[in-house]
Amino acid sequence: MELKIIKSKKQYQEYLDWIDGQFSKKVKPGSSDGEKVQVALLLIKQYEDIHYPVPVPDPIEVIKLKMQDLGLKNKDLVGKVGSKGYVSALLNKRKPLTLELARLFHKELSIPAEVLLA
Repeated sequence: MELKIIKSKKQYQEYLDWIDGQFSKKVKPGSSDGEKVQVALLLIKQYEDIHYPVPVPDPIEVIKLKMQDLGLKNKDLVGKVGSKGYVSALLNKRKPLTLELARLFHKELSIPAEVLLA
């Protein structure tokens, strides 16, 4: 297969089918075919980034999900974030997520900074 920039859905599908065949053949990563597979995967990713973008998650929704995963309640944030009313306003999007709070949630809840600053 000659590798080129993917410009159509048909070409995109051809690349996916070709990659599937290469995986079935168990191509070795260091081989010349393995290098071709890597380049094809980059071309596929580029096409997907343009035509099938992944939406950026809402930072407050991510905070709520992480709190749920960790079994935390709003009252657990009081003192670290602010008063009970402030925590409620923040999680209900009536108050903005400040840079200081983004740092706190990154440190305390291990939420990636990229998500909090989106």
